[in-house]
Amino acid sequence: MILEIVSPEAKLFKGEVTSVTLPGVDGSFQILNHHAAIVSILKEGNIKIIAASFDFNKETIDNFVRINDQTYTLKINSGTIEMKDNKVIVLAD
Repeated sequence: MILEIVSPEAKLFKGEVTSVTLPGVDGSFQILNHHAAIVSILKEGNIKIIAASFDFNKETIDNFVRINDQTYTLKINSGTIEMKDNKVIVLAD
């Protein structure tokens, strides 16, 4: 699935991912390939991204924390997420 993370300042990430775990207002939830359509509000926490490989923008790489070669996290204060047609768009603060 395609994950796109956008902040008011810049597009932070766009790429093919295996899964993404998000800090929902009612608790963390994970989205996998071909997940049902969803729109949700996010609270402060970490977005966990798992992918076979990452291609970060050199201007935004410092926003991410590397866990291992296939896992990175991104701290957010709040946001919204939409999953539709195997594409996840996160609008993050």
